Amino acid sequence: MKFIDEAEIYVKAGNGGRGCVSFRREKFVPKGGPDGGDGGNGGDVIIRGKRDLSTLADFRYKRHYKAENGKPGSGRNKKGRDGRDIVIDLPLGTIIFDKRYPDPIYDITVDSDTFVVAKGGRGGRGNVHFVSPVHRAPLEFQEGEEGEERVLFLNLKLLSDIGIIGLPNAGKSTLISRLTNAKPKIGDYPFTTLTPTLGVLSDENINIVFSDIPGIVNGASKGRGLGLTFLKHIERSKSIIIVLDVSSPSLHQDYLMLLEELYSYNKTILEKDKTIVLNKIDLVKDHISKRWNNYFREKGLVTLEVSALKGDGIEGLKSFLKNKALNTKEEIAQ
Repeated sequence: MKFIDEAEIYVKAGNGGRGCVSFRREKFVPKGGPDGGDGGNGGDVIIRGKRDLSTLADFRYKRHYKAENGKPGSGRNKKGRDGRDIVIDLPLGTIIFDKRYPDPIYDITVDSDTFVVAKGGRGGRGNVHFVSPVHRAPLEFQEGEEGEERVLFLNLKLLSDIGIIGLPNAGKSTLISRLTNAKPKIGDYPFTTLTPTLGVLSDENINIVFSDIPGIVNGASKGRGLGLTFLKHIERSKSIIIVLDVSSPSLHQDYLMLLEELYSYNKTILEKDKTIVLNKIDLVKDHISKRWNNYFREKGLVTLEVSALKGDGIEGLKSFLKNKALNTKEEIAQ
């Protein structure tokens, strides 16, 4: 399915049902009193988080969502049936905006979490509510209230534990395919990754969700390449992995450029916990990868060497990430 991370939809809650004007007609009660029932309430429009979803593509084809109106009341004090709610499933990480206002109205981050984005109108009261000692045969009733309607802007920012970033062709897609169950498109050329990829590293103790975004190029924060479009998907990652091609003759400049682009886009990304992964060690002599390893370690950065293509160092990287996640989980529990 095509990856879509923004959409605009119209939602309309159901109107309340109309109250009823009715009078009792009983065999031995010639002057029966009012017995008009209330109208039913209109259905709500409800959003619900769904872990299995990862795109807003469905909203490119269906943009109008309406809940059912409440049914009118009837005689014998019978209340009209409430209108049925409509539930809209959204991927986790979707931020919902009412287009009339700048601030979001809700952020879906938990599976099966629900929120009413448009409240159904209340049903109107029947004439039984308008009787009084001096007004024994009321003809008054209420129309049902209008249900709320809104134009919503949906902005998806993927939720992941670890965001993987790097230049095009640094080997990010191969790395996430080694670490997780993800199966991204992989090729020996830049911009193989055209959309974000989610993958999960699982064992009996913990699940770690990774997100891989298209390669970042110089000027990405200003709209060049695909980086600006998808940088938002690592804003919410708890930590990041910076993948560097250790065989690149401009590795240091590549690293500084990545930091500059991240800072220009959102400097808080650089405040996240960072791990350097030196990829493609199979293409260089050992002393070169060791030299870069020492360089980044001297800067206080955790650095690991791998060959995602050959599989070298992958198990060590997995163990490091699992232990780190378990330690974090224990710290939170305490």
